[in-house]
Amino acid sequence: MPRPIGTVEEFYAHALAIEREAAERYNEFAAWFGDRGDDVLAGLCHNLARFEDEHYRQLVNGCQGLTLPNINAADYQWLGEAPPETGARELFFRAAQPRHILEIALEAEMRAREFFAWVARSSSSRAVRELAAIMAAEEAEHVAWVRQAMEYHPDHRDWETLFEATTASVDSGK
Repeated sequence: MPRPIGTVEEFYAHALAIEREAAERYNEFAAWFGDRGDDVLAGLCHNLARFEDEHYRQLVNGCQGLTLPNINAADYQWLGEAPPETGARELFFRAAQPRHILEIALEAEMRAREFFAWVARSSSSRAVRELAAIMAAEEAEHVAWVRQAMEYHPDHRDWETLFEATTASVDSGK
């Protein structure tokens, strides 16, 4: 982890980046699931997008009048950004399965929860610790919702076979 966040302004800058990215990705995921006729997961993602957008708006209101530092918002991206001509994002979505999308969401929610929990533990500012604890609790709810959705889309990969194939390939020098 980087150095502890010591000011409310720093906290808001990071929290805004996290919530903005989450709202954008959940909207994108909702469209993806909707296009495939998976109304349950599309609905979940729409709800999560709405919650993340609400968090973002609350944070924007909370930091009015503050001068926020510039942070690298790319540190919070769920999917890598590629030049438009490569179409990497479109290719990813064509190849992805529901489980893959949920795994990305779960990983991002867990990173956000851990980040806010870390800030709540490490900041020297009581105000920052309190804000971070609230955000960590909200992210924990999101983790639970995504995990619950994953129960309906179990991982059907045969990990044993994949491991054996990879091991055989390495052993044969391929």
